[in-house]
Order: sequence, then C-alpha cells, then structure tokens
Amino acid sequence: MAEKSDNRWLIGVVVILVVALVGAVCVGAGALLFLSQQPTTAQTSPVPGGVSTPGSSAPKPGAPPAATRAPSSAARNVLRLPGEEPPTLDPALTGDASSAEYVVEIFSGLVMLDKNLKVAPDIAEGWKVSEDGKTYTFTLRKDARFHDGRPVTAQDFKYSIERTANPALASHTAETYLGDIVGVKEKLNRKAQAVDGVKVIDDYTVEIKIDAPKAYFLAKLTFPTAYIVDKNNVERGGRTWTDKPNGTGPYKLQEYVRGQRIILAKNDNFYLDPKPTVATVEYILAGGSAMTMYENGDMEVVPVGLSDIERVSDPASPLNKELYTGPRLSTGFVVFNTRKPPFDDPKVRQAFALAIDRQKLVDVVYRKMPSVATTILPPGMPGYKESDAKPAFDAAKAKQLLAESKYAGKLPEVTWTTTGGGGTTPQGIQAMAAMLKENLGVNVSIQQTDWATFIGQLNDPAKNPYQIFDIGWIADYADPENFLSILFRSGSTQNWAAYSNPEVDKILDQAGSEKDLTKRFALYQQVEQMILADNPVLPLTFEREYWLTKPYVKDMLYPPLIIPRLRYVSLAK
Repeated sequence: MAEKSDNRWLIGVVVILVVALVGAVCVGAGALLFLSQQPTTAQTSPVPGGVSTPGSSAPKPGAPPAATRAPSSAARNVLRLPGEEPPTLDPALTGDASSAEYVVEIFSGLVMLDKNLKVAPDIAEGWKVSEDGKTYTFTLRKDARFHDGRPVTAQDFKYSIERTANPALASHTAETYLGDIVGVKEKLNRKAQAVDGVKVIDDYTVEIKIDAPKAYFLAKLTFPTAYIVDKNNVERGGRTWTDKPNGTGPYKLQEYVRGQRIILAKNDNFYLDPKPTVATVEYILAGGSAMTMYENGDMEVVPVGLSDIERVSDPASPLNKELYTGPRLSTGFVVFNTRKPPFDDPKVRQAFALAIDRQKLVDVVYRKMPSVATTILPPGMPGYKESDAKPAFDAAKAKQLLAESKYAGKLPEVTWTTTGGGGTTPQGIQAMAAMLKENLGVNVSIQQTDWATFIGQLNDPAKNPYQIFDIGWIADYADPENFLSILFRSGSTQNWAAYSNPEVDKILDQAGSEKDLTKRFALYQQVEQMILADNPVLPLTFEREYWLTKPYVKDMLYPPLIIPRLRYVSLAK
C-alpha cells in the first residue's frame, strides 16, 4: 500500500546538508524516506525470503541506565505513540499506510498475517481449497463478534464484499484486491447486482470462487478491502459511520479528534489469543516534537530522525539501549507519469533517472540510514534478487538522452508534487530539483498537497494530474505480485505511472498462476528487469526503521509491513 513521504528525517540537518552539497557536483536528494506510523520490533522475527529482522542492540556492559521517567503511563495502562491523520477509516477505501495503521486494529477479516507474516486464521477458523484451486470454503468462528456483541456470520462477509464492489462506493482498491473473485469485476462495471463468486452456505460457512488458481489469493484477503463490516452500522451511520465504527478487531475506536488524537480502547470480547491487555492506545496527531515528548516521558515509542540518529546510536547514550533498527518491506520511488509530457518519452524518463546520484543521496543526505534501491522488490521479499550493478548515475549520458528525446530544446514546464502543509518546501526535494537543474539544465518547480488529496488523485491513473512525484510502497503481503502486478499492470488503479507494456502484462499473468515457486519467481524477476528498462519509476531507497521504545513496553512488535499488533503489547507497572 502507499506510504507517505516523511520529511521529518531532514529536520535539524538542513544547514549541514546544504554546506555538504555546495561544491559537490550534481548532488541532490528527495525527501523520500518513509516513516509510516508503525513503531517497529525489539524482537527478532522472521521475514519472508529467509532474512531475519535484527533485534535491538544488546545492552553494553557498564552502560548507564536508560533515561526513562517513571512509567506513569504504564500504571494507567496507556500506550502513547505518534500518529498520522488517516484519509479514511473505511476498510473498503483503505489503500494507504496511514489509514491501515488504525483499520487493522478496529476491523478484521477471514484471514490475517500473523507475527511471522504468514497467512493465518482470523474470523475464519479454517478453510478448504478445491482440487482445481479455484474454490475456497471457509468455516467461521462461532465466537467472533462485532464490538456491540452481535455474532459475525457468513452473510456479513457477503454483504461486505458486495458493498466494496458497489461502483457507487468508488473503492480504488476493490478490483486490485478482490478482482480475482468471480463476479466482482462485473459488479464494479455495473453488469451485475451481486457477486456470484461469494456464496453463503450457512451462517458459519462461506464459499468463494476465483477466476483462476492463484498462489497469492489468500494473502490478498488479509488486506483491509476484504474486511468485514456491520451492515446496520454502515447504513444507519450514513457518511459518518466510521466516526463510531462497530468493528470486529482487538481494539475499538474510543475517540477521534481530527488534527489532535485518535484513541483506541481494548475489546474485552475479542475472539483470538492473545487478547489485548493495554487498556488504551493514544495516537498523538499533533503537539510538538515527538522526540522531546519521548524524553519527557510523554510518549512510549517514537521514530528517530536524522537530527537525533548520531546521539541515540552512540553506545554511551542512555537512549541507545532503547533503540531498535530493522528493515521494512518497502521501496521509495520517484514516479514519472507516462501520460504527462515530457515523461511520455522514455528517453526523458531515463535522462531524469540518470541525473540522480542515489548513492550520494543516501551517503550525504540520509546519512546511510536507508540503503540505495536498485530494484523494485525490497530485500526480504520472496523473489527479490540482489542487483550487482551500482546505482546508475551518469550526467553526461543524461544530457545526451534528453537531447535525443522528442522534447529536445522544447521541454515543457516540469512540476514536482510532494506532500506537505504548504509551508517550507522540503529541503530534500529542493536539493533534487537543484540537481536536475545542474545536470540537465531543467527548471523544476515544486508544489505541495495534503496526503488525502494526493493519494486520492493517484488512485485514478487516467486522471492523475501530477507529472513527477515521490511516494513509497510498503508490502501488503509477502509476494512479488503485490509490487509488480499492482504497481505496473496495465489498468491497475495503483499503477501510479500509468505504465503499460502488453508483454509485461502477459508474463505477470503467467507468474500469477505458476505453481512452481522457482519458475514463478524467475518470471517476476524477468518482469522487474523489463519495467526497470522502461523507467516508469526510479527506485530510490529501501527503508529501514529506527525507533525508541520505553523499557516498560513489552512485546512491541515491529513487523516490516502493517499487521494487527497491538494485542501482543503489554505495559509493565
């Protein structure tokens, strides 16, 4: 799902970086290191593809005690952490990390991703798959209930899927995540009133038929688009039903004050073990420096930015013992809209890509906190193949390609769109614009827009007004299809670059139905190279997480993608 660019990484280092970049030819950076609001784990947890998530650093002998105030919050059983304003709390409309952080705790579906990122039972206690791989029969738990106590039934699931597929709802994720189900596309295209592929057998049995056997189908059902909602809640609540959602998840929405806070309260009747133990989780949406609040004892977990990474990484720092570092299954991109001049010309896209020195960007601007991305799939993702090539940077070649393009000498105005409140333009984006000016002689103007507007525009590639922009993608499930098919298949609503290559589509279809994993991953690797050669995007960074966690917070999970995790956490009094 989409991740918001977060320019907090640059706070406090702008002057240093500007000085460092002066005299360094062609150096610039986009502020594209994504800190979505998922505090990350102090435990070692398996990551797909055989990579392990590093745990937090072991305490050093003789190290001073951590600078942590008395756990008054623990005594009150309250967990406080920074949050983002969500564009939506409706599961059917969720397609971004900021929204999903809350939605996965308030709602749930038939299946989920467990702590090891494996598909596991949720509201469905089990399922059977037909021999041809196209029919799934789910048996629901009889103890699964909505927050108001009403039992969850198969009818609720059918209602939820058909609501999501209703074209009037205009869900941009419905076809992407549910389109394999027979009848979903027909309903979305107003050719059917119901979704024939979802059949209620009895109150606790539901059957789902898909159009072809697909290795990743169950994983798609872990996405919020497939979550169950309460018909009465939705229809009686009208447009504001999500202000008081009657979900099924481990936490209830207790309070939402826009621009200030989101408070979740534990669901004492949750049907899975372990059940939530933290009484209240408060996401603070505004209120000053999160790091200052952490050091003052007003937050339990916070991200670490560039301005603080050196001091908290110092073994002599009291905060060092509270530092967690680890990867995320996410890639940051610069995206070229292939429908918008001048990026409809492949040579222009390649020229812009070659004009960006990604290695210097990471070394100088990001202080090596992330790593350079030279592939679309991030490390740890099944099917990932490390590239032997160094990040391509060739200013002379970039100028040559621009001169060979159909826009040589008549390049239209270029506007870079990034998220922000309309105040000071992010310094990283300014630096990248300066680099393009230096290397290509191109003047790039910069415009900011709020996250909700930005992601809403991107989810309609045919009408996407942006020429060039920065954004990240974090895995929804551990399968290469989640990156390569969703982001680059012709017609996908998450195909931000409006990229279209019939040969790529053909191989993606082959890979989706291939049962042999080795052959399947080889097909995805072939597709990845084809996409990279066409340059609809420039992979920029592979993100890493840097978080501080108070020592009285126990079992805080920091998965490399978004999963329900709050029910595992406890606070030591």
